[in-house]
Amino acid sequence: MSTSLGADRADGAVRIGALAPLTPPGWTEAGRHLLAGLELGVRDVNDAGGVGGRPLELVVRDTAADPQRAAAAVDELARLDVAAVAGEYHSVVARAAAARADALGLPFLCSSAVLDALTGQPTEWVARIAPAQSHGWRRYADFLLGAGHSRIAVATQPSVYWASGTGILRDHLAPRGGDVVELDMSALGPAALCDALAGHGATALLLLVGHPEPAARVVRSVRRDPRLAGVLIGAPAGQPEFAEWVTLLGGSGAGIPFLRYLPERLTPLGARVEAALRERLTETPSFVAFEGYDTIAVLADVLRAHGTDRARIAASWPRVATDGTRGPIRFSRVPGISVRQWAWPPVQIVDRDPAAPDRFRVLHTG
Repeated sequence: MSTSLGADRADGAVRIGALAPLTPPGWTEAGRHLLAGLELGVRDVNDAGGVGGRPLELVVRDTAADPQRAAAAVDELARLDVAAVAGEYHSVVARAAAARADALGLPFLCSSAVLDALTGQPTEWVARIAPAQSHGWRRYADFLLGAGHSRIAVATQPSVYWASGTGILRDHLAPRGGDVVELDMSALGPAALCDALAGHGATALLLLVGHPEPAARVVRSVRRDPRLAGVLIGAPAGQPEFAEWVTLLGGSGAGIPFLRYLPERLTPLGARVEAALRERLTETPSFVAFEGYDTIAVLADVLRAHGTDRARIAASWPRVATDGTRGPIRFSRVPGISVRQWAWPPVQIVDRDPAAPDRFRVLHTG
């Protein structure tokens, strides 16, 4: 499907579909940060003259962490003559959106979802800003080993995303002498979880569960159990990134390492964007907000160079060369990854400082 779009709109605007979890059970705080980045990117593009003199316009749809709702939104956006679709945070939701975009021949630039198998087979229609799960989670496993943790427990729930993460950790740790045991939170209550953790002798427990619950409940239970005083709690999926974590847990939520996709130092563009995002969000912007902004920066460059024809947009992914907020963005084919991938965004392992939970400490970079 190849369609030139937007020329028949009265205002001449170029439409971009935007997907984000804005209502429960979606992770709404992540959705709010993602949308803030997307909207700021559009504002900056339009303030600079738009795309060939035409303004960008976001057409926002709430996915609410529902894959079927996301697929239906992609169908609707395709009918609304968007040039491309952008965004989404939840990996399972993004997978549904990517599959539908691929089937329709609609370019999709995924901002924040990390599942390696974002589509069932290699596609030219989908590209991704966020790093693949295997890339970030292997760095996280290296951090655990370097900190002396080889017996790892994972508190997990049934999900393609959590199962994929568990497999990545196990495959990476096993050849290095590491051991991973799964604790199924659909069968275990807080007391039983603590008993199982103490019995296994694990020195680290990873939260491969939903936010805010049961993640916050698990943290409270483990922190209160004197048998587990030496156990490191970790959250590779990034639950402690957002301010809600501190609101829920206070000091108990500190000292929990998580993955964050920010560099040691932002680019000059990134520093300017950070200040604007802080004003827009009235709080410290997360890496998700930067992913949203970078998504629009890439799409604006593509639209300026190649126009609004969908097939030309998708064909341009290998030629992208955009200076983003966190470094130069290029897309390539990575073995085992089904979509065009920025290889790689910066990766940090970070926690909240127990002495000041509003402050982050960088523990490891990779």
